Amino acid sequence: MGENHLQPSADQLSLGLLYSGGKDSTLAALLLERFYDVTLMTATFGITDDWTYARDTAGALDFEFERLELDPDVAAGAAETIRADGFPRNGIQRVHQHALESLAEEGFDAIADGTRRDDRVPTVSRAQAQSLEDRHDVDYIAPLSGFGRQAVDRLVASTLDVTVGPSAEITRADYEAELRALIAEADGEAAIGSMFPDHEQTHVTGVQDR
Repeated sequence: MGENHLQPSADQLSLGLLYSGGKDSTLAALLLERFYDVTLMTATFGITDDWTYARDTAGALDFEFERLELDPDVAAGAAETIRADGFPRNGIQRVHQHALESLAEEGFDAIADGTRRDDRVPTVSRAQAQSLEDRHDVDYIAPLSGFGRQAVDRLVASTLDVTVGPSAEITRADYEAELRALIAEADGEAAIGSMFPDHEQTHVTGVQDR
């Protein structure tokens, strides 16, 4: 990407973006880089090495990259919630909230994620966002919160090179992969299919030549 990047000025505010290497967080990074000095932050519990996929994508896009170390006890609790519920929503929501709290403590002027208007999980309510800002003296930004799936897909199709496939096969650094690993360790691989419904995932490999 290199020369197409907008170079941050010396007085730009710093921003840490929760980053999975997928289309939503990548599009969020591209939207924010005009206004902030963006660092892509991939949250990991240290359970798998899937965070490396996000690191490689960040390098291909010429963004700064860091790992955000999360509390393994939160992963264990989220996995137990998913096992008890039989579906992942509440467990993933718990992890996302923990990741935002952890990111808010990293000293950035602003933090962000790639949540969209029509996301079912994770979500951040107005009250949660305000609480996060007040307690950590940080700006929380969700640049895709006004975008529906169709709008995101159209922008992605004209901007990014993306690999698309089933969630169990696409290599990207999101919370689901590590939670899947914990549950598989406890209940076996067969349990994963009953708890995590099939859905499409994406992994960004670069930006289209323009």
